[in-house]
Amino acid sequence: MKGALPRGRTRGPLGVTLTLPGVAWLVVFFLVPLYVVACISTGSVDPVFRSVVPAWNPQDWRTDQFAYVLSRLTGPDGFFGPVMVRTVVYVLLAVAGCLLIAYPVAWFVARHCGRRRGIVLALIVAPFWISYMMRMLAWVNLLADDGLVNRVLGGLGLVPDPVTFLSGRPSTVVLGLVYGYVPYMILPMYAALDRINPALLEAARDLGAGRFETFRRVVLPMSVPGVLAGLVLVALPMTGDYFTNDLLSASPSTAMLGNLINTSVANPTQAGQAGALVLVLVLAMAVPMLLYVRASVRSDLAS
Repeated sequence: MKGALPRGRTRGPLGVTLTLPGVAWLVVFFLVPLYVVACISTGSVDPVFRSVVPAWNPQDWRTDQFAYVLSRLTGPDGFFGPVMVRTVVYVLLAVAGCLLIAYPVAWFVARHCGRRRGIVLALIVAPFWISYMMRMLAWVNLLADDGLVNRVLGGLGLVPDPVTFLSGRPSTVVLGLVYGYVPYMILPMYAALDRINPALLEAARDLGAGRFETFRRVVLPMSVPGVLAGLVLVALPMTGDYFTNDLLSASPSTAMLGNLINTSVANPTQAGQAGALVLVLVLAMAVPMLLYVRASVRSDLAS
């Protein structure tokens, strides 16, 4: 139709007005804190009080902390490098675990729960309304040497001695990350799968496609936006997570990047180093975010 607006776009002052709250939110709660972190990481240390002096003027910014962080990525003194590699490995494993759990759950809710899907979704999400700390502490009690898990394993004769789940095991940390963030993947994947028209699945079956071919050629491609949204939603907070590791491991052998940042923040003289690590993390996370935005734009244009 002549003069019609493209879908998702609003013409004139109304469109600008509608975007103002979102822009203000980003400025106040993202750009301003990010600028403060940048000023701290490029500032100096007070010689008397040994506290960080932020460099509010960009002309006074120094790169000492960034040079220090980059110099510790590799080589004999490269203690940041292994931690970053470990963080990437843990996050990839945890994201894969979330995906394996969330996809079938989201598909079941979207296609087999009918009118009860709202109730089922509420039941899935309800346990996660409890404080994250309380849920992790529950896992500490379950996985303790005298916890329920060890008592069950010992009672069944599967292990002769209690398993030390909380003594620096990477598997325990990954399990905690999966449990803590899996609902954030279920919801966007459910939204994507619920939008798939059942008529498309019936048409594929009428054309001779089996269940697997229907999933591969119809369901999977159409669920990609939901999968990408879920991956971004869980991968970003996982990368900066430190609380899960502290409670379920508290071992330097499983320390993640978030643990390094938290330790540096606790020391006033290392606040600049913590800021540099935060900015490195932000730059690293910008890559998947840009890929997600690019995929979303292409999906909108294709539809």
